[in-house]
Amino acid sequence: MATHLCLLGDATSPHVQRWAREMLQRGYRVSLITARPASIDGVTVRTIRPVQRSLDWLFRVQETRRHVAELAPDLLHAHYVTSYGYLAARCGKHPLVMTAWGSDLLVTPGKSAWMRWLTGWILRQADLITGDSASLMSAVADFRPPGAAEEIHWGVELQRFHPVPWSHKQGSQLVSLRAWEPNYNIETIIEAFALLQARLPGADLRLHLLGGGSLEGALRSQVHTAQLDNKVQFHGRLDDAGMTQVLGESKISVSVPSSDATSVAMLESMACGLAVVASELQANRHWIDAEWLVAAGDATALAARLEALIANDAIAEQAGLQNTARIAQDGDRAVQMNRMHALYQQLLSTP
Repeated sequence: MATHLCLLGDATSPHVQRWAREMLQRGYRVSLITARPASIDGVTVRTIRPVQRSLDWLFRVQETRRHVAELAPDLLHAHYVTSYGYLAARCGKHPLVMTAWGSDLLVTPGKSAWMRWLTGWILRQADLITGDSASLMSAVADFRPPGAAEEIHWGVELQRFHPVPWSHKQGSQLVSLRAWEPNYNIETIIEAFALLQARLPGADLRLHLLGGGSLEGALRSQVHTAQLDNKVQFHGRLDDAGMTQVLGESKISVSVPSSDATSVAMLESMACGLAVVASELQANRHWIDAEWLVAAGDATALAARLEALIANDAIAEQAGLQNTARIAQDGDRAVQMNRMHALYQQLLSTP
């Protein structure tokens, strides 16, 4: 009988979908409890009522408990501590795994004493806590939970995300894979791109914006005001095939959030051989050379770093080659998911 793993998380998230598929490939029976349903081949999806505001999570406990009781999984794993982690903690089911995603530990607990207390209580219910960066693991340690803690990052599917020959790339195309939400500073990227266009009027520049999000209207207005409509392309959310096509055309990836753990988008850009300019954060320092890190929100500094890469194509290509080598060494998703499988089995075998 296959081990039944029940995930709690956002079914529309590519990260949750990938995790489910990875565990299906490792022989698990997988179910998913979610407030944002989506179909995932091979996965039983159970839906709870939509969540419109943070307080709603407090009122989704009973239906979550009912689904867990009916599914009767061997193992429960919640993704995002201060939402699905809370629901999982209230179910009283063990073994219980929680994965922190970033803002749930780096931002939310700082909003109030109540949220800090609640976050600590949630973490204390877990038998294992994972996070994808040293900054997240440090945040976990601050709460001193009794369960084990392991740094596991999402990794990259290297068979899908791999370099395209640099000589096949036309002009100087830039890409951002981050969501169009306040934390990700897409407006800063557009402002820096406008500065770049003014400094290099003869350059063949193009900016691809993937991800989608609530700021689309404001960002489109910013682009129009800057008279960059023919230079900036809004793609929105793309599947892996669409992402790899845009990455294959691009030379530079930009990721400048104010707060972040290890960014899968950044790792995928690196695996595809792009030069990467990122915000000066602890998680990014682990992967990116310091000369390509800038303060979040600083469009002038970002434009300067981008100009250094565009003005010297050989430097950009070399940075891309280094990034590919780094991911080949440390970023293989299969290796990370095999580690996770081993941790699952260890939990299940512990009395």
